Amino acid sequence: MSTVIEAQGMSKSYGSFNALDGISFVIQPGSIVGLIGPNGAGKTTTLKALLGLIQFDGGLSVLGADPRKGRHSLMERVCFIADVGVLPRWLKVSNALDYAAGVHPKFNRQRAEEILASTNIPMNKRVKQLSKGMVTQLHLSLVMAIDVELLVLDEPTLGLDIVYRKSFYERLLNDYCDNQTSIIISTHQVEEIESLLTHLLFIDGGKIILDSAMDDLASKYGEVLVSPDDWPHAEALAPIYSRDLLGKKAMIFENLATEDLAILGDVSVPSVADLFVAKMRHNGGVK
Repeated sequence: MSTVIEAQGMSKSYGSFNALDGISFVIQPGSIVGLIGPNGAGKTTTLKALLGLIQFDGGLSVLGADPRKGRHSLMERVCFIADVGVLPRWLKVSNALDYAAGVHPKFNRQRAEEILASTNIPMNKRVKQLSKGMVTQLHLSLVMAIDVELLVLDEPTLGLDIVYRKSFYERLLNDYCDNQTSIIISTHQVEEIESLLTHLLFIDGGKIILDSAMDDLASKYGEVLVSPDDWPHAEALAPIYSRDLLGKKAMIFENLATEDLAILGDVSVPSVADLFVAKMRHNGGVK
């Protein structure tokens, strides 16, 4: 398989609202992709399309298949972690593992038990006795124990404390870095996933406004902390974003050579969070 996902002119409208406006992108095997965008940008609609949960116009191939057809067989190769883990309140933790083992042929019970062992969740407790964070941890433990080719994460650590979020992403990287599983992560906690990513997709207003490998960012974007004396020169180079910082201006530039920017100061690669804000404001999405 040459690609994991290939979207071509994918569109979805709800009445007069264009949730997706002809987006196209490709995801290669083994990629860890950050799908980043503001609320209402089209992230959830994109994920639903990938999972075969909605109808849409345009072309889409997921693991070589159209998700609008044969969704059952496709979901044996794809796992989805939603922003809210929904489990029956009467279910015991041990029974949740029994159920997952019974319904999914690729569920690895030993792995689930290892993940749960890193939490404070007792196996004999019922879901209704668990805190909201524990329910999320249980849900993650079940889904992360399924061997798949594509893992789709929609705000997977919502409601979890920073210690467990860090542990989750470390496990994610360690468990999946040596195989061909591809991962799509949609989250507002951009800083926490930046070190994991191999590829970035920024989406706004149903359109892709950035599609780049992480390794290519350094050749496309540069950030410089510019002193007041150099502001006129820097502004003439048309930065896509500028913010005040310690009496200077941190400016982000697009498609300018490093040597052209170096006369203004030290050039660095902007963080994903800063680049996101820059692209959004340049695109007119943030005031």
